[in-house]
Amino acid sequence: MPAELPESLDVIAVGAHPDDVEIACGGTLAKLVKQGYRVGIVDLTDGEPTPKSPGPEVRLAEAATAAEILGVEVRENLDFPNRKLFDSFEVRVELAKVFRRYRPRIVLGISGNTPMASPDHLQASQITDAAVFYSRLTKWDETFDSLPVHTITKQLWYPLGFSNLNVSAVPGSFVMDISDTLAIKLDAIRAYQTQFPPSKERVFHLVESQNRLYGISAGFEAGEALMSATTLGIHDLVGTICPEPQ
Repeated sequence: MPAELPESLDVIAVGAHPDDVEIACGGTLAKLVKQGYRVGIVDLTDGEPTPKSPGPEVRLAEAATAAEILGVEVRENLDFPNRKLFDSFEVRVELAKVFRRYRPRIVLGISGNTPMASPDHLQASQITDAAVFYSRLTKWDETFDSLPVHTITKQLWYPLGFSNLNVSAVPGSFVMDISDTLAIKLDAIRAYQTQFPPSKERVFHLVESQNRLYGISAGFEAGEALMSATTLGIHDLVGTICPEPQ
């Protein structure tokens, strides 16, 4: 039998490397925390080696600092190899164990390929999709350390990367208002000092500019794009489409 389960999380965001989640949806996670939700992050690799980092222990310390800035409750690293991440049964199972242990209602994962960037991102996307499915499968106790099955209510995807101007046309796309958490997001990214030294200041301009564009397009000061893996339904048409200014 598994040990006593920890308190459940409302949302888990999955990235291939520490800093993926911060760059793509850090503002959303900080917003959820401010709204009182319990949020977690899972990094599939430690992201190392990289040119300016002395080693994994520094990168993981930066990730812990970033998580503290965002206010997330839990951050776990599954310690699969950076640059060698592949959608395999082993990785799927380990991530599904995290979902079964923390029982999130919503899982956020990378939306797909990132041309000219790490191929780990596409693998992470496929791993996350599979783990969401594995989390709810019964009659497989020995594979999942007897952790109870858990059905995730909704899965969302977040786009990652700035190499083109394409805006996703996936049905169910929407913009999350991060007007009051954009600064928190940027601070969390800055926690990765080995990845974003002063010579890479352009990254912050890119992130902020994209978030301003998404936000303005939706009537906010800043926003992040998200996509639902399944059809979204609403109960309150006016409250959802025309929310009161915050």
